[in-house]
Amino acid sequence: MNEEYGWRRGDGVADNVRTAAVWSQVRELGESRQQELSRPLRVLDLGGGTGGLAVALAERGHTVTVVDPSPDALASLGLRAEQSSAAERVTAVQGDEDDLADIAAPGSIDLLCCHGTLEYVEDPAATLVRMAEVLAPGGHLSLLVAQRVAAVLARAIAGQFEQARAALTSADGRWGEEDPMPRRFDRAELREMLGRAGFTTLDARGVRIFSDLVPGTYLDTDAERTALLELEELASTDEGDTGLARLGGAVHVVARRD
Repeated sequence: MNEEYGWRRGDGVADNVRTAAVWSQVRELGESRQQELSRPLRVLDLGGGTGGLAVALAERGHTVTVVDPSPDALASLGLRAEQSSAAERVTAVQGDEDDLADIAAPGSIDLLCCHGTLEYVEDPAATLVRMAEVLAPGGHLSLLVAQRVAAVLARAIAGQFEQARAALTSADGRWGEEDPMPRRFDRAELREMLGRAGFTTLDARGVRIFSDLVPGTYLDTDAERTALLELEELASTDEGDTGLARLGGAVHVVARRD
């Protein structure tokens, strides 16, 4: 069962319950696209930071360029890559969304990952357009962003009812000036922006529906972590009567470049 979910010693994105579900989707997408193209993928990780995702993808044979504005994060990425078996397939570039056209040629990328980054860019809609421009037709976007509803619920549970109201009604999904998150997204808003940028949304799954709430003392064993991830997976696509997927701290969207 652990192998099914990718939990292995030393693979950070796979053995962390907060990232394992997203990694499972990205890994499967990479494998599927590699079979279709009959070659490893050209991957760009925008805001990839210290490279947990990038190195894991490179270890599976893909060529990965990580773009991040933080020199400290890129230094950590370099160390992580050197300690892996795939250092020659990982390239670090200091920059941000405004530099994409200078970093990658139009239509040159097979898979673009943007996890926990769209919330911080100045213009999310324009950033999606830039990402579409460097993706090959039929290429895929893996997008992970914070969801509004989770913040509303968290503020209400904490007894911060005015903050919960603000998060629910504000245009950017923030609960106040002290909110560390620059913005949160609704799914309908995401789909609309993706469509305008030239993407077709293929899948949207709730992430961290329960794992943000479960105390770490309940996750001491592989069996407990596996059980939690199975529960997360079961609820991640639930858009029916309970709508649990919308309660996740984030939503993971897979979209195809038209």
